[in-house]
Formats: sequence, structure tokens, C-alpha cells
Amino acid sequence: MDVVMPQLGETVKEGTVTIWHKKVGERVEANEPLFGVNTDKVETEVPAPVSGVLSAILVSEGTTVEVGTKLAVIEEAGKPRRAAPAEEHERPLSPVVRRLLAEHGLQASDIRGTGAGGRITRDDVLAHVQKGKSAAAASGISPPAGAPGISSPAAAAGISPPASRGSRVPLSNIRKRTAEQMALSWRTIPHVLQAIEVDFHAVDRARQDRGLTYLPFVAFAVCKALPEFPALNASLDGDALVLHQRVNLGVAVDLGGEGLIVPVVKDAGVKSLPDLARDIHSVSEKARARRLSPDHVTEATYTISNSGKFGTLLTAPIINPPQVAILSTDAVADKPVVSGGGVVIHPVGVLAQSFDHRALDGACSAAFLRKVKQILEERDWASDLR
Repeated sequence: MDVVMPQLGETVKEGTVTIWHKKVGERVEANEPLFGVNTDKVETEVPAPVSGVLSAILVSEGTTVEVGTKLAVIEEAGKPRRAAPAEEHERPLSPVVRRLLAEHGLQASDIRGTGAGGRITRDDVLAHVQKGKSAAAASGISPPAGAPGISSPAAAAGISPPASRGSRVPLSNIRKRTAEQMALSWRTIPHVLQAIEVDFHAVDRARQDRGLTYLPFVAFAVCKALPEFPALNASLDGDALVLHQRVNLGVAVDLGGEGLIVPVVKDAGVKSLPDLARDIHSVSEKARARRLSPDHVTEATYTISNSGKFGTLLTAPIINPPQVAILSTDAVADKPVVSGGGVVIHPVGVLAQSFDHRALDGACSAAFLRKVKQILEERDWASDLR
């Protein structure tokens, strides 16, 4: 049986094999860890799909390949090994490789591929570019503008950047993938931002008794409001809008300088407030400990980004396609509020939603925010915590 690079997230196009737990010729059992994979979404162990003997490893450790690439072959007992046709290894270039080739003015024929069957990987292109830079530096000759490895006018002119610019820190794997995904989102999606102020007085009275943050209350309100606005709990698929029956809530988790990741709470729409709070905490801790499984980062239908703990006033979040909306929760601070004919001090915060204007209009988004606000301000939260 062929072992292929699995799909570890809706937007993940490739992954890096980090380790093989078995050697060629060794026996493997179904569901035992076979190899490790790292993507922008998750670092996880992938189990063997069947029992048998590992008869071939086609992709070495440290190699980045496209989803669906054949990685290895397990020879099952009683089943003859099938010889792979040569065309399985004449694989097309991935979108990332094509972009890098275009950016650096390179041809695929210029580069020797180290991927499966000689396929060119991102690392092959970057290594070729770096080799060009090193050769130019060693010779003291400045390559012409537009030549491989030249990325700025200063470099094209043979001018070295001053030391005062600081050290060069390579982007982490998660940061690179996030950059690619967010840049794609910003280029292709017509983002619209709407924001609304929420009085969290009712929430505050309930959450302090349980030691909870504002996030699970906002998440719960979002999950209760989404069924009334199906266009927001949806994915854009070409010229069609796929309306999801389940509310699978993505929650952005900060990983420090490495970047962020969005684990998913499945079926969040049918969970009680205490269960939702526990599940958000659980997937967040697993994300920080790098213990997320593939199931934890797939099938999100709506996402919440929580910047409020840093004291932000208003954040315009970027949509994670194919989703059509994302909500930012910003800081909650004491403010004067008119209530009962007088002025009182209540905790007030801003909720800001970015939505895809191809999928819905401002009226729908605004009505959804109004509904979320109403739930947060008027719900009997004490009964939800009993």
C-alpha cells in the first residue's frame, strides 16, 4: 500500500517529513506511529495505515513535499507488491515552487530536485538561490539586476547592507506558511471590517465566580448567533457558498515569536458554556505544547482571534479562507455607560468582524454583530454555569 503525505488542514498544501520511525524491511503495525510531519498548522505523528513490511521509503527526513506525494510503500501480507509506474514520479511543480521560480527568474531545468522522483521542492529552489548569492560574493562580481539571488536594488548594485541593520533571522516554518496564507487572503478577498461596542457587565458578574476569561462567553454567543446567519458559517467554493450545518470554531493561539496556529473546537454550537470553555482551554494548551493532532486543525467554519489580553482597542483580522468571516475580541476596559437614567461604570469592549464581501453584505454582518451583542448583554449567564 502506498503511504502519502496527508492533508493536515484545509489550506495546507505541503508538509515536511521530520522523522521515520521505521527502517526499510522492518515490520509495521496498523495505527502505530510511522513518521513525523511538520506543517504551518501542526506538528504531529502519522500512523501506519495498514500492517505489513515497510518495503520502500521514497522521501527522506527533512524533505518538504506536496500533499498527496507518495512517501513510502508498505507491503501487506498476501498482497504482491505493485510496481509504481514511472509517471507517478513526473510530478508537477507545487504553487509555492512556481512562485519562487518566477520571483527569482529561474527555470525548473536550472535546478536539481531532491524530492520524490526528482521533484523540485521549495528547499531546492532556496538552496539554488543561496548558492548563486554565495558564488557572487566569493567572486566579488555583482550579478546583473534580475539575476537569480538578487532581491533588491542595493543588492543589484553590489552594495552590502550596513551592519547597523541588525542580524538576519530566518522565518520559522509556521511563520512562512502563515505569511503565504495571509498574503493570499489579502490579495484575493475583498475584506470589510465592522465593529460594535459591547457592555460586558452581565458577563462580568458570572465569569468572576468561575475564574473565566471573556473569550468563552464571546465564543458561546457567536455559536448561538451563527445559526440565524448561515452565510457567515460558510465557505466560498468557486461561484458557490457552502453553508455548514456544524459550527466548528477556530480559535487563534499565539505561539510567541514562532507565529500563531488555529486549533478547532468541533461542534462548538451544541456545547454548554462550561464544556466550550474547557475545550477552548484544552486545544489552546495542546497547541502551545505542540501536541495537536490533524483532527485539531481541520474543518473550521468560523474563527475567533483574541487580542484583548494585550490591551488592543480595535483589530482588523484577516480572513482564513475558505472561511468567509473572522471575529476579533479586543480589550475590555471600564467605561462610563448610561443606564437607568444615570451614568455607571461598566466593563466595555469592542468586537470587530472582517467578512468577505463576495459572500455576504454589510447588513448581514451588522445584524449578526447586533445579535452577538444582545446575547452577551442580556443572557442569564448564571443559568448557563449551573
